[in-house]
Amino acid sequence: MSTTITRRQALSDLVLGTALVLAGCGGTGAARQDPSGSTLHATWEDPAGTGQLVVGPAEPFVHRTELGGPARTLGVLATLAHLTDAHVLDAESPARVTFLDRLGPPFQSTFRPQETLTAQVLAGSLRSVRAMRPDVVIQGGDLIDNDQANELTLALDVLKGGRAHPGSAGPGYQGVQSAADADPFYYRPDLDAPRHPGLLRRATHPFLSPGAGPTWLPVLGDHDILVAGEIAPTAQTRALAVGDQAVWDLPPGLTAPSELLSLGRADGLSPDGPPDPGVVDRFLAQALDAPKVRVRADPRRRELDAAETVLALRQASGRPGSGSLLDYAVDVSDHVRVLVLDLARRGGGSGGLVHAGQAAWLEAQLASAGERWIVVVSHQPLVSSGGGEEILGLLDRDPRMIAAVSGHVHRNRIRARRTAAGGYWLISTASLIDYPQQARALRLLATGDGVALQTWMLDHAFPGDLGTISRQLSYLDAQGGRPHGFAGGRGDRNAILYRTRARA
Repeated sequence: MSTTITRRQALSDLVLGTALVLAGCGGTGAARQDPSGSTLHATWEDPAGTGQLVVGPAEPFVHRTELGGPARTLGVLATLAHLTDAHVLDAESPARVTFLDRLGPPFQSTFRPQETLTAQVLAGSLRSVRAMRPDVVIQGGDLIDNDQANELTLALDVLKGGRAHPGSAGPGYQGVQSAADADPFYYRPDLDAPRHPGLLRRATHPFLSPGAGPTWLPVLGDHDILVAGEIAPTAQTRALAVGDQAVWDLPPGLTAPSELLSLGRADGLSPDGPPDPGVVDRFLAQALDAPKVRVRADPRRRELDAAETVLALRQASGRPGSGSLLDYAVDVSDHVRVLVLDLARRGGGSGGLVHAGQAAWLEAQLASAGERWIVVVSHQPLVSSGGGEEILGLLDRDPRMIAAVSGHVHRNRIRARRTAAGGYWLISTASLIDYPQQARALRLLATGDGVALQTWMLDHAFPGDLGTISRQLSYLDAQGGRPHGFAGGRGDRNAILYRTRARA
């Protein structure tokens, strides 16, 4: 027996845009996904249009020939996995500004109904990734959400493998989704449809993670070093993070400055331009001058300096380097070199920025790659980053360039970039926090006249029902990835990308 999913409308007059869709019977479907999470074997779908996801058919490869025709494959050169934008977060932190979600874009990411399950989704994604036995796992940035030390500790524990401890400031959950919070805006799983009694308590329980394996590559994102991915920590935000006072309700009469509202993107992508940090600071001060809720304090919530985050990522992953930027090169095999670029702005702003010296470093790495094929990875897409055209110009001239891979926009997308040197593919991967909550596999194959890049999506596969609940809630989120089309089209997901070798 199926029950039609209905809409739960937020009651506040201050909510702008579509209300959060959270309704239905709370079931997660009796069918089971493929244990590997590979969408080449099975997918999730809503065939009845009820809002209830069930396991659906496999999604075969689409053959894309913009840069070359199909050719006989000769062997595998390397296999990579790209998972990005996990946004592992402390859902109980007083430094979070969930109430701003009611103002609409660009604040639509300040609250999500599935936000208590980010660590479990990351672990479930690693389980799927490990099943495909990649040569390297690329963690594509925005590993954490709000630049907090306890978020980073939890996320790195999940990547390391073994026991992970979500939750903060004592046992249980204390936050805007608790049943005791009468605000009708927030989804409360103990009371609201789809009902999942005890979900918040279960979300804070320790669990086992399979880890990323021996070789994983970190990429720095804006949320890893900036509060809410936008502003460098200030005395005010640092005190708020470790304190016992939180703002849960939108202050009466609060409106966002026009400078911030202009960042809202009609297509639902992440804000991609740096706001004036002074504007953000003044707006935040106004927003926080509101009635507070007393919560449990936790010193582990302290906000991190960028250098501290970079050092922690280097040490946890074993990546070399000592500079302020998380730039490095890894030869995956005799056939493939991965170049990682750090485009995160230290002064504030979510958009990417090419820093001084990066173009020269990249040029030297390209020159020394020999006959290896090149994959460049950054968090923000180069095409929308400040100074990105200079980097793209270098890549355009390299005949061994095969792909520029990024995250940040939470969307599956593949575009061909045609160049005189043979061209390459611009690839972005959906986030783990918004629907469809997928990672990406990338397998480079030699062909008779060049290379072919097989890429397919991986659904997370956390044991039990917590991962399935997170996916279902993300699907029902009316401000999330489903209405904004973050899953992309067929050719943005499972595809074989052909590339003919450039002729001398």
